[in-house]
Amino acid sequence: MKRPYYGWVLAVVLGACETVSWGVLYYAFSVLIAPTTGELGWSRAAVSGALSVMLVVSGLAGLGVGRWLDEHGPRLLMTAGSIVAVPLVIAWSQVHDLLSFYLIWIAIGIVFATVNYGPAFATMIVWFRRHRSQALTLVTLFAGFASTVFVPLTAWLVSVQGWRQALVTLAILLGVLTIVPYALFLRRRPADLGLGVDGDPLDAPSDVDVAPPELSASFREALRHPTFKWLALAFALYALGVGVPVHFVAYLGDHGYPLAFAAAAAGGIGAAQVLGRLLFAPLERRLAPRTVSLLIYLGQPAALLVLLFVPSEIGVIAFVVLFGAARGAETLVRSTIVAGLYGPRRIASIAAALTLAMTVTQAIAPVSLGAVYDRVGSYVPGFWALIALSAVAALAVYVGDRRPARA
Repeated sequence: MKRPYYGWVLAVVLGACETVSWGVLYYAFSVLIAPTTGELGWSRAAVSGALSVMLVVSGLAGLGVGRWLDEHGPRLLMTAGSIVAVPLVIAWSQVHDLLSFYLIWIAIGIVFATVNYGPAFATMIVWFRRHRSQALTLVTLFAGFASTVFVPLTAWLVSVQGWRQALVTLAILLGVLTIVPYALFLRRRPADLGLGVDGDPLDAPSDVDVAPPELSASFREALRHPTFKWLALAFALYALGVGVPVHFVAYLGDHGYPLAFAAAAAGGIGAAQVLGRLLFAPLERRLAPRTVSLLIYLGQPAALLVLLFVPSEIGVIAFVVLFGAARGAETLVRSTIVAGLYGPRRIASIAAALTLAMTVTQAIAPVSLGAVYDRVGSYVPGFWALIALSAVAALAVYVGDRRPARA
């Protein structure tokens, strides 16, 4: 029996490990805001600010990570990142002062750049061409369950162990489930195994690849490309939406929902992301690329309007489905836009530069929503601002997505 193309093995490994990395290093944070502020007396803005700092550091570190990936591949980098992450999460569990808390999250930011979607997607783009969308979807189908699994899991661990011991347990899970798979399975490129992209023979004639030719831009060529500024704007403004899941559990608690329901709803965003990623391929086959991009980007402001105007459990569920589906599909559309416009030559470095633009707003979003709450006692004004900025992002991605329509 013919062995499966090794790229699919990598997709499964990366998807499983991304689930754990995102679950522990990102999604667990939202559950821990309330117990941390309750024990240590810090404001929500101060606590969520640490996540903002982490995202800025991660974006800056991503520039170096992108260059490393283009030159050396993911194996050593992602393995080392996971090894270092474990003691950092344990250190988080022992924190008692705000300065130490921020220093730990600065270090987590560096580590996060080595294990987040950036390295995983860059790896898939190198290994796949014709089947790139399917490979990216497979990775994100696994990782889309990160919040679905780890938000309720973290809430349960906090309820039975307390938040400090819960973090120790999460650190152990992170180490056990990511370090060995990265070390054993990751490879840089198909040629290292005597394979061509998509599993084609290494010496296959050029007409084997029936996909349209791709630009293979250098880093400087990509920066000068007329689409770059529009995509940077679109990605940056859309990324403000990351602040919503960070505060979602707290938002629902403020509106009288029990912790179990709030945690399940927040976790449901991850499941809805999977739905969005499953719908992405059918949309991509049937509609023009920029139409798909526009529809996906409009999902975020539409979901927030539902949350504000339908104040009930049904409204919360509808928000979770629409918001999660939009954000899940956006992860894929963003990667396919970048790969389709700029090609695989320096994809990790180019994607890292665009990610840095996103990182600034990702950092602003959680602390800004926390500051709005601390000032007026409500998240609603922040949500309205996010609706307006998300609409601008939809317009920008429509202008910037200049991939040719498929025949």
